[in-house]
Amino acid sequence: MTDDKKQTRITRSLVRPALGALSGLLAGFAALAVAELVAAGVRPQAGPVIAVGGAAIDRTPTPVKDWAIRNFGTNDKLVLQLGILAALVLFAIALGVFALRYRRTGAAGVLLFGVVGAAAALSRPDSTGLTDALPSVVGAVVAAALLYFLIGRLQIRGQAPDDTGSARDDSSRGEGWDRRGFVILATAAAAASAGTGLLGRALSGSKSREAAASRADVVLPAPASPADAIPKGAQLRIRDVSPFTTPNKDFYRVDTALVVPKVDATTWKLRIHGKGVTRPVTLTFDDLLRRELIERDITLTCVSNEVGGPYVGNARWIGVRLADLLAECGVKPPSKGGRADQLVARSVDGMTIGSPVEDVMDGRDALLAVGMNGEPLPFVHGFPVRMLVPGLFGYVSACKWIQDIELTSFDDYDAYWVKRDWARQAPIKTQSRIDTPKPFARPKAGSVMVAGVAWAQHRGIDKVEVRVDDGPWQEARLAAEDSRDTWRQWSYDWRATEGGHTLTVRATDRTGTVQTEKRTGTVPDGASGRHSVVVTVE
Repeated sequence: MTDDKKQTRITRSLVRPALGALSGLLAGFAALAVAELVAAGVRPQAGPVIAVGGAAIDRTPTPVKDWAIRNFGTNDKLVLQLGILAALVLFAIALGVFALRYRRTGAAGVLLFGVVGAAAALSRPDSTGLTDALPSVVGAVVAAALLYFLIGRLQIRGQAPDDTGSARDDSSRGEGWDRRGFVILATAAAAASAGTGLLGRALSGSKSREAAASRADVVLPAPASPADAIPKGAQLRIRDVSPFTTPNKDFYRVDTALVVPKVDATTWKLRIHGKGVTRPVTLTFDDLLRRELIERDITLTCVSNEVGGPYVGNARWIGVRLADLLAECGVKPPSKGGRADQLVARSVDGMTIGSPVEDVMDGRDALLAVGMNGEPLPFVHGFPVRMLVPGLFGYVSACKWIQDIELTSFDDYDAYWVKRDWARQAPIKTQSRIDTPKPFARPKAGSVMVAGVAWAQHRGIDKVEVRVDDGPWQEARLAAEDSRDTWRQWSYDWRATEGGHTLTVRATDRTGTVQTEKRTGTVPDGASGRHSVVVTVE
C-alpha cells in the first residue's frame, strides 16, 4: 500500500467519525429548534428541555433538591438546564457516531429523544393534554430524518447499506463519500435550524410582550387601608445590615418554574370553589383591583433557608384580604364549623400549595397580593396575583401565579411539597442572623459592631442576645418594630480583643420562646439552630 493510500485511510478514519458526531449535533440542534417553534404554538412549558427539567425537579429526592438550593441558590434552575443540554449533546454525538455503522438504527434512536420529552411533558401537573407532546415528537421526527440523510452523505460508495454491522469497505477502488453533498446538507440544516429556533423565540416572545404590556398598563389603586409609615429607627445605619425593606431585584426567589410564567393580566382568572364553598366565584384581575385593597409590610421566609441563610426578605405588599373573599364564598374556618381545613392554591405552572384554613381566616393579613414595594408584582414574584400568609413558610402559603383556590381537607389531598416529605403545616420558626461581621472577617481590636436581623412572623421579636465564645449572653439593642409580621434589626457593640472568636446570636419571640440551639436541617418543616460566625480580631 502506498503512502498516499495509507494517509487517505488515516484521514478517513479520523474525519468520518468527527463528521458523524457533527451530524448528531446538527440533528439535536434541529430537534430543539423545531420543538421550540412548535412549543410557541402550544405553550413554552411544553418544550422538551423545560418539560424534562420540570419532570426531573418533580422526581429529584428532597435531599438533592436541598443540596442544589444550598450550593447554587437561585442559579439552580440554570445549572439543571445546562446539565440537560450537556446530556443531550453527548447523546447526540454518540448517536451520530453510532449511525455511521448502523444508519437506520441510529436515526431511529433519535426518536427516543421525542419519547422522553413527550412523556415528560404529559407527566407535568400543568399539562394541557396530548398537544403538550407535539413539540418533542415533531422535533424528534425532523431530527431523525436529518440524521439519516446526513449519514447517507457520509456512506462510502461500495459499503453495505444495511444495519448488520458487516459493512465491507471497497474504498480501495477509489470510491469515497459525498463530501460536497454533506457540506451542502449540513450547512442548509444548520441555517434552517437557526432560523426555526429564532422564529420560535420570536413567537414565544410576542406572548411575553403581551403579558409585559398588560403589566405596564396596571395602575394600582390607592389602598383603602394603607400601611403605617415605617417607624424611625427601624432601619439601623450600620454597614452590611440587610435593609429593612428588600428591593424587588434583591428579593429571594425559590420555586420550581424553569420558565417564569408570563401571564397576561387581561385574560387572568381566579376560581374559588370546593368543600364548604356555598357561592363559588371566578374573579378577573380588574375584579380584584375594584375591591378594597390593603397595604402591609410582611416578611417572607422560605423553608429551604438554612440557619443564617439568605432566603428571607421583607416587602410592602398591596392586595385583597383573602379571608374576606372566602367568607363571601360561604367558607368558615374549622373552629366555626367549617367543612374544609385546607386551602389548596394552584399556580399556572401546576404547583399546588396547601394552607391551613384556620390560619388564613384567623385575622392575620393573609393576602391575594397584586403589588410589591409600590409597583405591580414582578413576573418572578407572581404577577399578576400571588398569595401570602404572614407567619407561614412559603411552601404552605405563598403561591405565585395563582389561578385556582380549592377548599378541601388535609386528609383528602396532599399538596406538591407534602408528597415530597415536607410537613403539612409549617409555622415559621423564631430565627436570627448575623449580617456583620461576615464569617472569617478580620476586624481590628476595639469597638466592633455586631448586627443583623431576627424574625418570628406573626409573633414578633421581643429580645435578641449575642454571645462571644462561651461567655454569657449579652442583650443586643433592638431597632424599632414595624409590626409583628416583619423582621427586626438588632445591633451589639462588641469590645473585641485580639485572637479568634466565635459570635453566636439567639432571639426570643413575644410568646417567650427562645430560639433553640438544637441544630436541624430544613426538612420537614424548616431549619432550627443558632447562627454563629468565626472571626479573627487583629
